[in-house]
Amino acid sequence: MPEGDTIYRTARSLQRAIGGKVVTAFEAGLAKLARVNDETPLVGRVVEKVESRGKWLLIYFSGDLILVTHMLMSGSWHLYRTGDRWQIGRNRMRALIRTAEWEAVAFNVPVMEFHTERSLKRSQLSKLGTDILALDFSLAEGVLSLKNYRERHPEAEIAVVLLNQQVLAGLGNIYKSEVAFAARVNPFRAMRTLTPQEMERMVHYAQHYMRANVSEEKANGIVTYSGNPSVTRPKGRGERLWVYGRQGKECRRCGATVMMKKQGLQARSTYWCPVCQPWLSSEA
Repeated sequence: MPEGDTIYRTARSLQRAIGGKVVTAFEAGLAKLARVNDETPLVGRVVEKVESRGKWLLIYFSGDLILVTHMLMSGSWHLYRTGDRWQIGRNRMRALIRTAEWEAVAFNVPVMEFHTERSLKRSQLSKLGTDILALDFSLAEGVLSLKNYRERHPEAEIAVVLLNQQVLAGLGNIYKSEVAFAARVNPFRAMRTLTPQEMERMVHYAQHYMRANVSEEKANGIVTYSGNPSVTRPKGRGERLWVYGRQGKECRRCGATVMMKKQGLQARSTYWCPVCQPWLSSEA
């Protein structure tokens, strides 16, 4: 599933290509989108802006119409110069937004719906927690969100909470493990055991890593570990991360063996170092 940084970069690319442009054609591969387009056509509207909120992507059109999408595991947005051949078959197209110069095409996107400003306030997005990549995001805001959740759910496991989009929006499964490791927090501990310093470190690294991975110079894939540059081969995903995907390998920090365990109701893979992330906090 794309994490918040991927959605942020996608929104930025779409904004640069079609933001401020007039829609010259719209096609829908989903009946519910086609029905809205039949009743209130998109052709002639202006793409006012494209933005991300956590793992959601929103495209605002003039006339109070907003296309809201969530990629889940399989979805993606592609940009093509108008008239260029697509890299994916039309049968997997869910929506096409064409302007004079560009075609923005959603492929295999499972969650797509139109909203107005009013209906958006009643949608799932209204329940999102603070967006880590929001321009006005602050360390204090993120820590407060964790504290408030801890008060209501003291026994919740820390890594499960890091994935909860109603607490901190944007973190996905990779960042969950990487942030807990960087903060030296065992991901299976209960929220009630977190110290203020640990919460601050987790929020700090969440923001630091995600912002670093949306920089203009950022290559594809999440990077949290730089280490010594490889001179024999390019770094694969496992060489760019502290613990995620590195089960059975040496911890880059202490040399212990990285472990993995399924966690939470969704049985998501959690990676951690049992030495660097002890069960008992040294600050308790």
